[in-house]
Amino acid sequence: MALFLCAPPVAMAAGLTAESGGEKRMLVPVGHTVGIKLFARGVVVVKLSEGGTPARECGLRTGDIIVSCGGTAVTSTEQFQSLLQANGDAATDLQVRRDGGSMTLSVEPAQNDQGSYCIGAWIRDSMAGIGTMTYYDPATGAFGALGHGITDVDTAQLMPFSSGSILPSTVKAVKKGACGAAGELRGDFDLTRDLGELCANTDSGVFGTLTEEDYGPALCGAVPVGTARAGGAVIRSNVAGDQVQEYDIEILKVVPNAADGRDMVISVTDPELIAATGGIVQGMSGSPILQNGQIVGAVTHVLLNDPTKGYGISIENMLNAAE
Repeated sequence: MALFLCAPPVAMAAGLTAESGGEKRMLVPVGHTVGIKLFARGVVVVKLSEGGTPARECGLRTGDIIVSCGGTAVTSTEQFQSLLQANGDAATDLQVRRDGGSMTLSVEPAQNDQGSYCIGAWIRDSMAGIGTMTYYDPATGAFGALGHGITDVDTAQLMPFSSGSILPSTVKAVKKGACGAAGELRGDFDLTRDLGELCANTDSGVFGTLTEEDYGPALCGAVPVGTARAGGAVIRSNVAGDQVQEYDIEILKVVPNAADGRDMVISVTDPELIAATGGIVQGMSGSPILQNGQIVGAVTHVLLNDPTKGYGISIENMLNAAE
């Protein structure tokens, strides 16, 4: 489910896995929405202008990540534009990451009608949106959210991570899901304060740390980590205001270690949730899945042809990614 989204990851203490020393690890299943801000490492090329532009002529492609210009690290779209203006029309080197590799391209910026130097590429350095916090670890102060990575909306690539934070969020309205059209939670961010810092953006979720004082009301009631099995379960979600509720679902199928992180197929069976949202909607990504009193995973995707059904990731995979 798409959104809309430092120091070494500290989401797990060394040696702490789903089980440690014969004891089950305990996590708080949160289920409350949060605003997420993520800033990229470099800038992502999301579109190339038509025609014989400098970007096309030098070999730049959609999805490339520009990490330096003329030997200076690129930190934002505005700073990249400033580097181009300072360089003028002289050839300059762009260090680019593509498909996991690195290369250097030589580009000659050109002036546009307003007299600014440009290369003919649309770029992005950040993303923001609403998602759901999956768990909080009272032993480490770490949290995990979304159950999938934050990807660029135009290129569908995982956003390269530089920094980010989570903010308080309240759900104001719901666009109900329907066959062929994903619904979404619509809410407000509190931009005046951060709840915590992000440490990583991975295919299995976003991770970071927060203090209990910042988010105290939602951080009570730790449960053991468990393994999902086919059968009845519940998800914990916040689909109106600040209220988190549990809703009935059915785990239809479990696919251990699925390559794409879709470790289980789930079906919403709760009439109240179906009436409110139509099923699974954008913004519910990360809603914790509980079964037999244990946290076993998180909601990740919705099936477009049936919004009452979707996918989930196992909590083990989220914790492994957090390490």
